[in-house]
Amino acid sequence: MQSVNAHGLHSPFMYNLATQCFYDKTNYPEYKLLKKYYKQLAHDQRIIKVKDLGAGSKKLASENRKVSDISKISGSSYKEMKFLFRLSRYFQPKSVLELGTSLGKSAFSLALGNPNASIITVEGSKSVFDITKEYFEKNHIKNIELINADFDDFINGLTSLKFDFIYLDGNHRFKPTLNYFEKLLPFIHNDTIVLLDDIYWSNEMKTAWIQLKKHPQVRQSIDTFHYGFLFFRKEQFSQHFYIRL
Repeated sequence: MQSVNAHGLHSPFMYNLATQCFYDKTNYPEYKLLKKYYKQLAHDQRIIKVKDLGAGSKKLASENRKVSDISKISGSSYKEMKFLFRLSRYFQPKSVLELGTSLGKSAFSLALGNPNASIITVEGSKSVFDITKEYFEKNHIKNIELINADFDDFINGLTSLKFDFIYLDGNHRFKPTLNYFEKLLPFIHNDTIVLLDDIYWSNEMKTAWIQLKKHPQVRQSIDTFHYGFLFFRKEQFSQHFYIRL
Protein backbone atom coordinates (compact mmCIF):
# COMPACT_ATOMS: atom_id res chain seq x y z
CA MET A 1 0.00 0.00 0.00
CA GLN A 2 1.27 3.46 -0.86
CA SER A 3 0.04 6.95 -0.06
CA VAL A 4 1.29 10.51 -0.46
CA ASN A 5 -0.86 12.08 2.27
CA ALA A 6 -2.67 11.17 5.47
CA HIS A 7 -6.09 10.81 3.83
CA GLY A 8 -5.02 7.66 2.02
CA LEU A 9 -3.79 5.93 5.17
CA HIS A 10 -6.16 3.18 6.32
CA SER A 11 -3.85 1.97 9.10
CA PRO A 12 -4.85 3.74 12.36
CA PHE A 13 -1.24 3.59 13.55
CA MET A 14 0.05 5.31 10.41
CA TYR A 15 -2.85 7.77 10.21
CA ASN A 16 -2.35 8.93 13.79
CA LEU A 17 1.41 9.23 13.27
CA ALA A 18 0.90 11.38 10.18
CA THR A 19 -1.85 13.62 11.56
CA GLN A 20 -0.69 13.96 15.16
CA CYS A 21 3.07 14.11 14.56
CA PHE A 22 4.18 14.59 10.95
CA TYR A 23 1.64 17.34 10.24
CA ASP A 24 1.38 18.75 13.75
CA LYS A 25 1.40 22.57 13.37
CA THR A 26 1.59 23.37 17.09
CA ASN A 27 4.16 26.03 17.91
CA TYR A 28 5.78 24.27 20.85
CA PRO A 29 7.72 26.45 23.33
CA GLU A 30 10.68 24.08 22.97
CA TYR A 31 11.09 25.33 19.41
CA LYS A 32 12.70 28.47 20.85
CA LEU A 33 15.38 26.30 22.46
CA LEU A 34 15.91 24.44 19.17
CA LYS A 35 16.30 27.76 17.35
CA LYS A 36 18.76 28.99 19.98
CA TYR A 37 20.92 25.87 19.62
CA TYR A 38 20.74 26.12 15.84
CA LYS A 39 21.86 29.76 15.88
CA GLN A 40 24.69 29.11 18.31
CA LEU A 41 26.24 26.67 15.85
CA ALA A 42 25.49 28.87 12.85
CA HIS A 43 27.57 31.66 14.37
CA ASP A 44 30.53 29.52 15.49
CA GLN A 45 33.44 30.50 13.24
CA ARG A 46 36.03 28.22 14.80
CA ILE A 47 37.91 25.94 12.43
CA ILE A 48 38.46 22.31 13.33
CA LYS A 49 40.12 19.40 11.58
CA VAL A 50 37.59 16.70 10.74
CA LYS A 51 38.36 13.14 9.80
CA ASP A 52 35.44 11.61 7.90
CA LEU A 53 34.87 8.00 8.90
CA GLY A 54 31.87 7.44 6.65
CA ALA A 55 30.96 8.55 3.16
CA GLY A 56 32.11 12.09 3.90
CA SER A 57 30.61 15.36 2.79
CA LYS A 58 29.72 16.18 -0.80
CA LYS A 59 30.35 19.90 -0.23
CA LEU A 60 33.11 20.03 2.40
CA ALA A 61 36.19 18.55 0.78
CA SER A 62 38.82 19.99 3.13
CA GLU A 63 39.59 18.43 6.50
CA ASN A 64 39.75 21.95 7.98
CA ARG A 65 36.17 23.14 8.40
CA LYS A 66 34.31 25.93 10.14
CA VAL A 67 31.87 24.73 12.76
CA SER A 68 29.23 26.94 11.13
CA ASP A 69 29.80 25.26 7.76
CA ILE A 70 29.53 21.77 9.27
CA SER A 71 26.30 22.81 10.93
CA LYS A 72 24.87 24.27 7.74
CA ILE A 73 25.81 21.46 5.37
CA SER A 74 26.05 18.30 7.45
CA GLY A 75 23.69 18.91 10.35
CA SER A 76 19.93 18.96 10.67
CA SER A 77 18.06 22.02 9.46
CA TYR A 78 15.81 23.87 11.89
CA LYS A 79 12.79 22.27 10.18
CA GLU A 80 14.33 18.82 10.65
CA MET A 81 15.10 19.58 14.30
CA LYS A 82 11.44 20.41 14.89
CA PHE A 83 10.41 17.17 13.16
CA LEU A 84 12.74 15.07 15.31
CA PHE A 85 11.45 16.85 18.41
CA ARG A 86 7.88 15.96 17.42
CA LEU A 87 8.84 12.32 16.81
CA SER A 88 10.35 12.06 20.27
CA ARG A 89 7.41 13.85 21.84
CA TYR A 90 4.93 11.57 20.04
CA PHE A 91 6.57 8.19 20.65
CA GLN A 92 8.14 9.03 24.04
CA PRO A 93 11.00 6.53 23.61
CA LYS A 94 12.71 5.64 26.86
CA SER A 95 15.95 4.43 25.27
CA VAL A 96 17.41 6.06 22.16
CA LEU A 97 20.52 5.32 20.10
CA GLU A 98 21.93 7.65 17.47
CA LEU A 99 24.87 6.72 15.26
CA GLY A 100 26.28 9.96 13.88
CA THR A 101 26.02 12.83 16.36
CA SER A 102 27.68 15.50 14.23
CA LEU A 103 27.13 18.74 16.18
CA GLY A 104 24.30 17.32 18.23
CA LYS A 105 21.29 19.06 16.69
CA SER A 106 19.31 15.86 16.23
CA ALA A 107 20.21 14.46 19.66
CA PHE A 108 19.32 17.80 21.25
CA SER A 109 15.94 17.72 19.50
CA LEU A 110 15.21 14.15 20.59
CA ALA A 111 16.24 14.99 24.16
CA LEU A 112 13.86 17.96 24.33
CA GLY A 113 11.03 15.84 22.93
CA ASN A 114 11.29 13.47 25.88
CA PRO A 115 13.36 14.78 28.81
CA ASN A 116 12.92 11.41 30.52
CA ALA A 117 14.58 9.51 27.69
CA SER A 118 18.04 8.02 28.01
CA ILE A 119 19.87 8.95 24.81
CA ILE A 120 23.17 7.51 23.62
CA THR A 121 24.72 9.27 20.64
CA VAL A 122 27.96 8.16 19.01
CA GLU A 123 30.33 10.40 17.06
CA GLY A 124 33.43 9.08 15.33
CA SER A 125 35.36 12.34 14.90
CA LYS A 126 37.14 13.46 18.06
CA SER A 127 37.22 17.13 17.05
CA VAL A 128 33.48 17.19 16.34
CA PHE A 129 32.85 15.26 19.56
CA ASP A 130 34.72 17.90 21.58
CA ILE A 131 32.70 20.77 20.09
CA THR A 132 29.41 18.94 20.60
CA LYS A 133 30.24 18.09 24.21
CA GLU A 134 30.87 21.78 24.81
CA TYR A 135 27.48 22.73 23.38
CA PHE A 136 25.61 20.06 25.35
CA GLU A 137 27.17 21.39 28.55
CA LYS A 138 26.47 24.98 27.53
CA ASN A 139 22.80 24.18 27.00
CA HIS A 140 22.48 22.08 30.17
CA ILE A 141 21.51 18.82 28.48
CA LYS A 142 21.39 16.06 31.09
CA ASN A 143 19.81 13.07 29.35
CA ILE A 144 22.35 12.53 26.55
CA GLU A 145 25.39 10.28 26.82
CA LEU A 146 27.85 11.43 24.16
CA ILE A 147 30.37 8.80 23.08
CA ASN A 148 33.41 9.16 20.84
CA ALA A 149 33.89 5.80 19.12
CA ASP A 150 33.93 3.90 15.88
CA PHE A 151 30.39 2.68 15.20
CA ASP A 152 31.37 -0.96 14.76
CA ASP A 153 33.42 -0.93 17.96
CA PHE A 154 30.52 0.61 19.85
CA ILE A 155 27.93 -1.88 18.56
CA ASN A 156 30.27 -4.80 19.22
CA GLY A 157 30.46 -3.69 22.83
CA LEU A 158 26.69 -3.66 23.39
CA THR A 159 25.28 -6.33 25.68
CA SER A 160 21.67 -6.54 26.85
CA LEU A 161 20.21 -3.12 25.99
CA LYS A 162 16.96 -2.79 24.07
CA PHE A 163 16.36 0.45 22.19
CA ASP A 164 12.97 2.02 21.55
CA PHE A 165 14.30 4.38 18.88
CA ILE A 166 17.40 4.05 16.69
CA TYR A 167 18.58 6.85 14.40
CA LEU A 168 21.15 5.89 11.76
CA ASP A 169 22.79 9.05 10.42
CA GLY A 170 26.51 8.47 10.35
CA ASN A 171 27.65 6.52 7.32
CA HIS A 172 25.78 6.90 4.05
CA ARG A 173 27.21 3.84 2.33
CA PHE A 174 25.54 0.60 1.33
CA LYS A 175 27.49 -2.08 3.18
CA PRO A 176 28.02 -0.20 6.48
CA THR A 177 24.33 0.76 6.64
CA LEU A 178 23.21 -2.85 6.21
CA ASN A 179 25.92 -4.03 8.59
CA TYR A 180 24.85 -1.64 11.38
CA PHE A 181 21.23 -2.67 10.91
CA GLU A 182 21.99 -6.39 11.16
CA LYS A 183 24.23 -5.91 14.19
CA LEU A 184 21.55 -3.87 15.96
CA LEU A 185 18.71 -6.35 15.41
CA PRO A 186 19.38 -8.14 18.74
CA PHE A 187 18.79 -4.80 20.47
CA ILE A 188 15.35 -4.01 19.06
CA HIS A 189 11.89 -5.11 20.18
CA ASN A 190 8.44 -5.25 18.64
CA ASP A 191 7.82 -1.50 18.99
CA THR A 192 11.28 -0.21 18.11
CA ILE A 193 11.47 2.48 15.44
CA VAL A 194 14.54 2.64 13.20
CA LEU A 195 14.99 5.94 11.40
CA LEU A 196 17.43 6.45 8.54
CA ASP A 197 18.45 9.87 7.29
CA ASP A 198 19.08 10.90 3.68
CA ILE A 199 17.80 7.69 2.10
CA TYR A 200 18.27 9.19 -1.37
CA TRP A 201 21.61 10.84 -0.60
CA SER A 202 23.39 8.50 -3.05
CA ASN A 203 22.70 5.42 -5.14
CA GLU A 204 24.29 3.38 -2.36
CA MET A 205 21.87 4.73 0.23
CA LYS A 206 18.90 4.29 -2.09
CA THR A 207 19.88 0.67 -2.68
CA ALA A 208 20.40 0.10 1.04
CA TRP A 209 16.97 1.56 1.78
CA ILE A 210 15.27 -0.67 -0.80
CA GLN A 211 16.97 -3.73 0.64
CA LEU A 212 16.15 -2.86 4.26
CA LYS A 213 12.45 -2.48 3.44
CA LYS A 214 12.50 -6.08 2.23
CA HIS A 215 14.20 -7.44 5.34
CA PRO A 216 12.16 -10.32 6.80
CA GLN A 217 11.95 -8.67 10.22
CA VAL A 218 10.64 -5.37 8.85
CA ARG A 219 6.85 -5.25 8.87
CA GLN A 220 6.14 -1.66 7.85
CA SER A 221 8.08 1.23 6.39
CA ILE A 222 7.56 4.89 5.60
CA ASP A 223 9.45 6.69 2.86
CA THR A 224 9.24 10.47 3.35
CA PHE A 225 11.63 11.12 0.43
CA HIS A 226 14.22 12.20 3.01
CA TYR A 227 13.79 10.02 6.10
CA GLY A 228 13.09 6.31 6.04
CA PHE A 229 11.17 4.66 8.90
CA LEU A 230 11.31 0.95 9.66
CA PHE A 231 8.85 -0.77 12.02
CA PHE A 232 8.77 -4.31 13.37
CA ARG A 233 5.21 -4.53 14.75
CA LYS A 234 4.21 -8.15 14.22
CA GLU A 235 0.54 -7.42 14.93
CA GLN A 236 0.35 -5.34 11.73
CA PHE A 237 0.13 -6.42 8.12
CA SER A 238 3.21 -5.91 6.00
CA GLN A 239 2.74 -2.42 4.56
CA HIS A 240 4.97 0.19 2.97
CA PHE A 241 4.00 3.84 2.64
CA TYR A 242 5.16 7.00 0.93
CA ILE A 243 4.30 10.14 2.91
CA ARG A 244 5.52 13.59 1.92
CA LEU A 245 6.42 15.83 4.83
